[in-house]
Amino acid sequence: MGRQARTIVPTPPEGQAMFRISSYIREIATPTPLGPRRQPPGPVVIWNLIRRCNLTCKHCYSISTDKDFAGELDTGGVFRVMDDLKAFRVPVLILSGGEPLLRADLFEIAGRAKAMGFYVGLSSNGTLIDESNIDAIDEIGFDYVGVSLDGIGATHDHFRRKQGAFEASMHGIRLCRERGIKVGVRYTMTEGNAHDLPALLKLVEDEAIDKFYFSHLNYAGRGNKNRAGDARHRTTREAMELLFETCLDLHRRGIDKDFVTGNNDADGPFLLHWVQRRFPDKAAHIEARLRQWGGNASGVNVANIDNLGIVHPDTMWWHVPLGNVRQRAFGEIWNDLSNPLLAGLKQHPRKLEGRCGACKYLEICNGSSRVRAEQVTGNPWAEDPACYLYDEEIGVNPADYGAERVVTTPWSRIDKVSA
Repeated sequence: MGRQARTIVPTPPEGQAMFRISSYIREIATPTPLGPRRQPPGPVVIWNLIRRCNLTCKHCYSISTDKDFAGELDTGGVFRVMDDLKAFRVPVLILSGGEPLLRADLFEIAGRAKAMGFYVGLSSNGTLIDESNIDAIDEIGFDYVGVSLDGIGATHDHFRRKQGAFEASMHGIRLCRERGIKVGVRYTMTEGNAHDLPALLKLVEDEAIDKFYFSHLNYAGRGNKNRAGDARHRTTREAMELLFETCLDLHRRGIDKDFVTGNNDADGPFLLHWVQRRFPDKAAHIEARLRQWGGNASGVNVANIDNLGIVHPDTMWWHVPLGNVRQRAFGEIWNDLSNPLLAGLKQHPRKLEGRCGACKYLEICNGSSRVRAEQVTGNPWAEDPACYLYDEEIGVNPADYGAERVVTTPWSRIDKVSA
């Protein structure tokens, strides 16, 4: 039978890979001593074991589709890399794709990873989680299963380009929940699905889903091709306010869930401004926590291995290879600062230009997504076009970063009506 349901608490190994709203809400309610900053022993590794997928989602960073891709690591090759990762003290493996459930040896790989002591997550679109494999998923003992939802019903099906995808994914989520497996929803917001966010948050509560991961759109793969549909800054601000208030309301009602965000570390300074308005007596404590967090960790505490064994600074940097685990050990690749991008990412705070370089919160945010900056300007150290805070909120004016904006993108401008 399935394992017993577990109390949902923050998962330390994931802490550097995302922005944990729930942790800050708990700190507002019950502040705890700051203590020393804990540096993970190695990076979280998101591993795209397979590129094949049964869906062709509009914002897929790996441009996956339903066909086999040549040159992928076989089982023995995966095992050898796992040994290297363990030797380098990697604490977390997130097994991803494509759709990882299409890989015949997935459970063999996941079982070995658990036996080796890794925290093991499964990142799936959820449509293939059903009665035929839920026993195996349960027996592996995945620490977390994440399922992507882009909205409710037809909205999700539109983004996933498959009718019935929403119901199939919900069936998979419910099967996991019934077995006591920690399961969460990952939602990537664009201007085209932002209207479904309130309904998704209600779904998370009604369906007793453990975790909600709000992902900002990053400009990689089909996400870069479709970046004109990215959420406008005003839409993002409203969404983040809703997330903060929802998380606070659930906490006050004693409903324990994890709310996290990813791919836009401006969420940290924006939370600070929210706290300054709502809980001014806690603002100094939260700011200290945010500075300890330190913002974007791509190339430092987050790494990616793609289906061919190529290492990248994170999953959004597939166009930048750092090395291949077939030829060199992962640790050797990860510590090789001869690559100027990796060397620059590992600096804290990073040496950035434009609006990001002048921002008073650089030590909190660390410049957020360098991928978006590079895709829009060609310069990975330029400002992130998806920063949605006003100039006055981050302590800059146009004279601080040049008379003309480096980034002038119509899809990301702030439609500022009133602060």
